[in-house]
Amino acid sequence: MGMKADQEISLDFEGLLSYLRSKTRVFMDVDGHEYYVTHTDGYWRVQDCEQLNDKGRFVDCSELVTTLPELVELPWLDGKSVHDLTDRAVFFESIQEGWEYPGIEPDEVEEPAEE
Repeated sequence: MGMKADQEISLDFEGLLSYLRSKTRVFMDVDGHEYYVTHTDGYWRVQDCEQLNDKGRFVDCSELVTTLPELVELPWLDGKSVHDLTDRAVFFESIQEGWEYPGIEPDEVEEPAEE
């Protein structure tokens, strides 16, 4: 689970696929609701950022699948897939603790708040 960057990133569907193949996670805002597309523990999934489980993690709102092509075509939000939603979504980088960001000093990257 990462932190949502402030700066939005412009991605069309093909750009989103490339981005996810490289970064494996991205925040996606659709109609004012925040989701997290991620690859964790060998599975791709979409998570609802506005619901947390008892461990304080985002709740899955899609099925877990093993490949990115499966995930992007999987209906999960009112019968729509990531592919269907891409044109109306706004994307944000997921900042991961311990990752290096070219051109940014380590003290400029905000660390997640301790719970």
